[in-house]
Amino acid sequence: MNLRILSKFLGALLLLESMAMAACGVFAWMDSASELDDPHPLFFSAMITALGGGLLVLGGMVKVDRIPRREGIVVVGLGWIMCGVFGSLPYVLGSPSLPWADALFESVSGFTTTGSTVMADIASWPRGILLWRSVTQWMGGMGILVLFVAILSYLGMGSKSLFRNESSFQTGEATTARIRDTAMTLWYVYVCITAACVVGLKAMGLTTYNAVSHAFTVVSTGGFSPHNESIAYYSNWGNGWLIELWLSLFMVVCSISFLFWVVLLRKRWKRLRDDEEGLFFMVLCFAATVIITSGVASSQSLDYLTALRQVWFTVTSIASTTGFGTVDYTVWPGFALILLAGMMLLGGCSGSTAGGLKVSRLIVFFKTARFEIVRAFRPNRVFRMHVNGNALGSNERAQTVVFVALYAFIMLMSCFVVALIEAGNQMDMLTAFGCVVATLANIGPGFGDVGPMEDFGHLMPVTKVFLSLLMILGRLELYAILVLFMPSVWRRY
Repeated sequence: MNLRILSKFLGALLLLESMAMAACGVFAWMDSASELDDPHPLFFSAMITALGGGLLVLGGMVKVDRIPRREGIVVVGLGWIMCGVFGSLPYVLGSPSLPWADALFESVSGFTTTGSTVMADIASWPRGILLWRSVTQWMGGMGILVLFVAILSYLGMGSKSLFRNESSFQTGEATTARIRDTAMTLWYVYVCITAACVVGLKAMGLTTYNAVSHAFTVVSTGGFSPHNESIAYYSNWGNGWLIELWLSLFMVVCSISFLFWVVLLRKRWKRLRDDEEGLFFMVLCFAATVIITSGVASSQSLDYLTALRQVWFTVTSIASTTGFGTVDYTVWPGFALILLAGMMLLGGCSGSTAGGLKVSRLIVFFKTARFEIVRAFRPNRVFRMHVNGNALGSNERAQTVVFVALYAFIMLMSCFVVALIEAGNQMDMLTAFGCVVATLANIGPGFGDVGPMEDFGHLMPVTKVFLSLLMILGRLELYAILVLFMPSVWRRY
């Protein structure tokens, strides 16, 4: 393991984070709309982060033409952890201050676009720190490492191993030039979609600050809001339904692979026909909305249009793992909660900013199950399996089955761990399940005492640290974090 390479790239990553912190500090310094704003916590945090990053860069003063695969894996895993740790500084230094475990939870929840929070009264926080809270989600949505890859590529440094191990995007055997172009195009699309969302929200009456804050968190499918009521804050506006519809549109758009939008940008229209995953996701959202709306309308004594409005926003928010809330869905019928729990676990499409297992894995899993059932009776039959127009071999099928099994095992064991830690607080299994699903699948709200109208602040510090690890584990899709605990594996690379 080349420690100098690790030091150099981790330091550069922290310097990038410190610049984002400083930008939020400048906003707090210039903000005249709030008397609560104090730029000093953000500037101090930026200085500490920059100092840490600078020392790491100085300790890694070595010429590097490319990042070896072994070091790339460690940079990805440790990079997300370090960004979460240093990103917690504004919450500790700011006022009101959070304890270290709470600050770490809030920071990791931001960077992993989970959206779970420990803040009971969000409105009491300075707008500069709340903007930093939204910025962490926007940076983490596309993946700070994807931006990092683009920068490194322009500096002439090989970055294939970083790009390959960042969970959101897989490139195969691409050249450095193509990785650079892809990374920059992804960020171009990401910025353009964000700008479109901001313009729409501004036109609907939101202030620039609120429009930017919500655009950052909806495009990243993160779900942080500067309001205690989340999007319900706007529900009683005359155009509240239009605001919800606009946000739903962007939640769906950003739950579909960004590589899909890049391909369309390059006018490869054939990709529309082959996008099996995106079509499945859309059908699932519409079907779940129709089914749940019927039950909610009758059980809550609502007219169908009101129920449809509430259910559509909730379904898109849950399916995209954004976690915005307008209603308390835990009072809905039991079958609705089961459907929502299933959509929480599934998440959005591969290559999107959404969390969860991903729709493509479900498609591969079901096709593999069908293949094995048929092969049991017709062992000589030849199958050709395709997903999104790409052929899948036996290795890809096996990897998907193993991932789903490992994901389920980690989720089950984590539920027992959380319930055991919180036994003194008499936590029920529904709440334990809600904690684990909300964090591992990067959703935000869960069930029970961590539902859409609750927060995670009442949990024990050890539980918050454990759930923070689950967030990073889910964001990096298990392997890039699990391998850090298996040195015998990466030493052999």
